[in-house]
Parts: sequence; structure tokens; C-alpha cells
Amino acid sequence: MRYSRVGLSGLVVSRVGLGMMSYGDTSRRAWHLDADAALPLVRAAAEAGGTFFDTADMYDQGASEEVTGTLLREVFGSRDDYVLATKVYFPMGDAPTSRGLPRKHLHAAVDASLRRRGTDHIDLYQIHRWDDATPIEETMCALDELVRAGKVRYPGASSVYAWQFAKAQYTARAHGWSGFVSMQNLYNLAYREEEREMIPLCRDLGVLPYSPLARGFLTGSRTRGGGRSTVRCRSDPLAVDRLPLSTVGAIEFLGVVVLALVGSHSGRNLAALALAVGGVAVLTDVRLAGERLGFGYAFANCVGFMLYMVLGHRIATTGPGWRT
Repeated sequence: MRYSRVGLSGLVVSRVGLGMMSYGDTSRRAWHLDADAALPLVRAAAEAGGTFFDTADMYDQGASEEVTGTLLREVFGSRDDYVLATKVYFPMGDAPTSRGLPRKHLHAAVDASLRRRGTDHIDLYQIHRWDDATPIEETMCALDELVRAGKVRYPGASSVYAWQFAKAQYTARAHGWSGFVSMQNLYNLAYREEEREMIPLCRDLGVLPYSPLARGFLTGSRTRGGGRSTVRCRSDPLAVDRLPLSTVGAIEFLGVVVLALVGSHSGRNLAALALAVGGVAVLTDVRLAGERLGFGYAFANCVGFMLYMVLGHRIATTGPGWRT
């Protein structure tokens, strides 16, 4: 396992983290696992050197945080051996004060997350979305208060527009508050829109892509004919909403085919290759996004994708030849 600092902060995490959204209340999703079923996976991640575990308070209405806290206490010997990340924004109750990013909810939400996880601090506390109803000055000031109170080590953000992220950072800097150290955004080989603005904006920050396997698409779980080979891709509505087959072109499916071919040559599975190649894309700041201009766009993306594959193959077979 390789380790990196999150941007220019002092927070050190494993280069591959484990998302905990799938672990919690099995009655809510067919593909969710309870604590007993999740334990071998979390243990395997830890034994492989993984130290970064990410969830959110709204995943299974807190059940994911409870399972995460229980499993990590069982797997690791010390709280200092791993990095806990969670997110806040979505409703956690029916009351109008139980959602968004106002000071009242942030203070209440962080205390609730700490209780569910059985710990006294959160390493990375991320806003899950942008809150149009709350001034960004209030949100950034409240996050700074949580840092100064010792409940949060670092603030982070997820799934906002580049201009919103820049506005939040400017606001924090102008007032001397703690700014975001990371951006957790949707980014994978099938969705590279973030290469336009967000990833270049995060040159000095940590980029923590979520859904690096495109909800299983890059592992070959879906076919152009509509076939679905896993429980999740058959029952997860977001797998269809965010990547409907009607909008998936030949280039994206070509990517899965190329991953399979390279995987058979290097002895690595599709998931490992997709993670490696996606990581190379972020590290090298290779930009492939562009306007859809017919054949020219498709050709450019093919060439760019093959570049990703060459670099990913290097990692899968010999390891990177440069320091990261």
C-alpha cells in the first residue's frame, strides 16, 4: 500500500480507501451488508494497509456510521491507526433544523456522528452538498468552530460546483478560518467531467474520487443489451440514473473491453485496473474532457484512454517508476 498526504495538509491516508456506504441496515438495500458480513472485507482492507474509511451520516440514517465505528474498533488496535471520514448535509429527521449546513445542524450532527462511531473526533468532516439556504460564511465559520473544539481535524467537501468550492475557500481564507483540504467528487473512467474545472482547481488539495468503478460498470457488471450480473446493479437505482445505458456510448464500453484485455495480460482484475488507471489520471492531471465533436472527440478520447491504460498497466505490472 502507498500513502499520501491529503493535499498540502498533514493528514496521511492510504492511496486506496474503503467506502462504507454498503455496510449498515440490510433492510434498506438488497446489496447492503450487516456488521458480521462486512467484517471480513474491512479486515482485508486493513491487512492490505488501508487506513482511510469514509461514510456519511445519512447512509442508512446513521446505521453505516455505527457499523463503521464498531468494525474499526475491532480491526485496529488504536484510534490513531486509521482515518475516519464522514459527511453532513442530507436530512437526518423530519424537523427543518435536521438538515443542511447551518451552524445549529453542524454542531448537532457532528455530536451525533461521534456518538454513533464511538469516538471523540472525526478526521475528515465533509459537506456532502452545497446549501443554498445557508450563507457560506456561516457554514465555514461553524466548521472552523468544530476544528477549534477538537471534534474535527480537517474540513472537506463533496459534490459541489467549482465556483462554489472556490467561493468557500476564499471565504475561509479571508476570515482566517480552516478551509477545505479535500474534494470528494464523482470521477471515474466513464465520467470525467471533473477534469474540466474541479481537478485543476484542486492542484494543492486532496482529490478523493467516489464511485471509481462507476457503480460496478467498469468491472463489466452491465452490458449494452441491458444485462446485469450483480445484486447491486440490478437493485441500485442510482446505477441507472447516473449512467443510463441509453447515454453510454461505444467509447465507454470500449474502456471496459480494454480493461479486460489488459487485465488478462497483467493478471489483475477489472476493479484493480480501473482504480489504478483512475489514480493515474488524477496524479498526472491528464485532461481528456472536451466538447462532443463527433469522430474527432471520439478519436481523442480513444487515444487518451489508451494513454491511461499504458500507465495503468505499468502500475499493475511493475509499479510506478516515479515518486507520488
